[in-house]
Amino acid sequence: MIYSVIKKICKLTNIIIAVVFLFAFSNVVAEEYSTNYSIKGYITDKSTGESLIGATIMIEELSTGVVTNVYGFYSISIPEGSYTVKISYVGYNTEVIQINLTENKELHKSLERLSQDISGVTIEAERSDRNISDVRMSSNVLSVEAIRALPSFMGEVDVLKTLSLLPGVSSAGEGSTGLTVRGGSVDQNLVLLDEANVYNASHLMGFFSVFNADAIKDVQIYKGGIPANYGGRLSSVIDIRMKDGNYKEYKASGGIGSISSRLTVEGPIQEDVSSFLLSGRRTYADLFLYLSQDTNLRGNKLYFYDLNTKLNYRIDNNNRLFFSGYFGRDILSLGDEFKIGWGNATTTLRWNHIFNSRIFSNFSLIYSNFDYLMGVYSDFFDFDWTSDIQAFNLKADFTWFANTRNTVKYGVHAAYHMFNPGLVEGIGNENSEQKIQMPTSNAMESAAYILNEHEITEKLFIEYGLRYSVFQNIGPATVYKYDESFEVADSTSYGSGDFYNTYHGPEPRLGVRYMINSNQSVKASYNRMIQYLHQTLFTEMTTPMDIWFPSSPNIKPQIANQVAAGYFRDFFDHTLHFSVEAYYKTVNNQIDFIEQAEVILNRYMEGEVRTGEAYSYGLEFLLKRTSGNISGWASYTLSRSYREIPGINDGNRYVSDYDRPHDISIALNYKISPRISVGANWVYHTGKPVTLPIHRYEYMGQVVPVFGEKNSTRMPDYHRLDLSATLFTNVNSDRRWEGSWNFSIFNVYNRKNPYSYFFRQNEDNPYKQDPYKVYLFGIVPAVTYNFSF
Repeated sequence: MIYSVIKKICKLTNIIIAVVFLFAFSNVVAEEYSTNYSIKGYITDKSTGESLIGATIMIEELSTGVVTNVYGFYSISIPEGSYTVKISYVGYNTEVIQINLTENKELHKSLERLSQDISGVTIEAERSDRNISDVRMSSNVLSVEAIRALPSFMGEVDVLKTLSLLPGVSSAGEGSTGLTVRGGSVDQNLVLLDEANVYNASHLMGFFSVFNADAIKDVQIYKGGIPANYGGRLSSVIDIRMKDGNYKEYKASGGIGSISSRLTVEGPIQEDVSSFLLSGRRTYADLFLYLSQDTNLRGNKLYFYDLNTKLNYRIDNNNRLFFSGYFGRDILSLGDEFKIGWGNATTTLRWNHIFNSRIFSNFSLIYSNFDYLMGVYSDFFDFDWTSDIQAFNLKADFTWFANTRNTVKYGVHAAYHMFNPGLVEGIGNENSEQKIQMPTSNAMESAAYILNEHEITEKLFIEYGLRYSVFQNIGPATVYKYDESFEVADSTSYGSGDFYNTYHGPEPRLGVRYMINSNQSVKASYNRMIQYLHQTLFTEMTTPMDIWFPSSPNIKPQIANQVAAGYFRDFFDHTLHFSVEAYYKTVNNQIDFIEQAEVILNRYMEGEVRTGEAYSYGLEFLLKRTSGNISGWASYTLSRSYREIPGINDGNRYVSDYDRPHDISIALNYKISPRISVGANWVYHTGKPVTLPIHRYEYMGQVVPVFGEKNSTRMPDYHRLDLSATLFTNVNSDRRWEGSWNFSIFNVYNRKNPYSYFFRQNEDNPYKQDPYKVYLFGIVPAVTYNFSF
């Protein structure tokens, strides 16, 4: 019943969007004939030259305004006249400028940061009334300053683990940076770093994320109401932007911690024209192995490293170039017998071009890669196992600042994907001819979109858009046909360059905000998302063995429809924010794997896949204080997530692996004085669903376990308290060197949260298995010294 209603909403939304687009376009054309002039420019940080994302530019006399885009650019068209322009950004001094507008005008402004003694820690990196005024619900923006203020695991500030403290977002498991959003799986999150797709965002099997906070400027997550310029995943978009680099002076910052050290260097190549940023991080636990008296340990390696780089060049006021790159890798080896390494590489080349006072454009060329290598070297057989996924992406995005009530965004995207699920090669003269090559595959994913941010009245604001995506499988390939028992019945081969399968579909988006008054609003949203790439996921940890694979003639793309509505309220001059949101999400062609699925080096892996329906729903509460000496948030999520897939659990409905009925997070920071601040976070959520064996039997001399209903049992509930204290040195000093000591304790009261269940044979009854739990962490203290100069 509910699913049929969702389908009708989808069709109705397409019609509504088309009608509203025509209405908006007629208004835009009418205003073109009035005498309007444009004010455009960039808003930047006065001390660094960094662009400020989401700065507000208000025209006081007209009670209207705009915000800067992700490049710090804005444009607003208003009638001829004299005006007061107010430019503001959270954590910065507000600028008020008087102008007489008789022609198109460029107005660039650099804002000065407030003293930390006044501002405290700023949680959000945008306008103070964003909670109620922004049409986009189900989204959060976090400042890096807020992320640093919270306790960290082993002293490593982690962007993704901080996001898991938000409502509707949970960690996929103990020690994991993988996120589950509104009941979705880890692979249903689109993780972007300067627009480049990051396929595996974790280090050390998920204990740390690949994002070095020293190189990050802005973090935004969309859980629903996702704008039409994003696509390709069902559950969320995590859009992370790197810092540009200081345009004014040379700076260095870094930290020395318990497990790793990091260093960032930035500065102008030519002052106010070009800049660079270079940021590196490395763990060094393996270095201590050389001090071991055990000679077997000295040859082992265990570490990861990250390298972020960025170059920027302002050609003129209408043209800017950006080049950014990320390169990270994990290395693990046990002497000369075993090694494994995996990592990401991304590069992004962007060109900003302003065609005129109303049209801003960005053209991007993007490369993403994830690969791993595993080598085993024994007396019997030596081999290397490699796998990778690569993508080349072209994007052209345009923003048309039509008038004060309409901002139109449109563009085209195209990505070429290359999948290599596995190649095993023998090493040495005797094994050199032994090779196992899994079938490689290629695909093209394209999309075009258009959206309009439409202020109909001062109270009513609508964002509506449409994305149309196309996915095409490209040869060479061999496609297997499976019978009703999922056994191979036939196959068809395609030559190189053959387009042998196509999926396509519309993805409408709609967001509505109605202002009740200056402190309250209600919002609603609908979005349809299509996901063409999928991942094998079997553990709480994100491992390099979880391979990506494309939709194909045997595997249809997953399609999600989500509706949400919420109430938003601000208190105390927009410093305390409250929100409650309700959502309902359905998924067609939800992918899952049969029990004991064989996916490693299996050319018939598609026969292990089953598809069906999934749905999730929930309520999310958030209370947040964004500035001042005491800042932070408390969130509670009440939710359920179910799947119903023929061939799994006898076709009966079951709770998904990511079902968390209750999830509570509290994150606080208290700035006691300019020299001392303390932080705390406490998390609680319902235990993870698991499937346990109910008895065993003997078959041909082997004892075989028999499992009960899928996910019919739960682990114990998870909860944990973390604390931190930061001592700042050289406060109010004229010295350029600034330092701070950070002391943190992970899992203060030593809660033994189970990572997983394992089983062992009962000593008295060989047909009985006894479960036992494995714990990863007890109390974990850490100390880090941070510095900048």
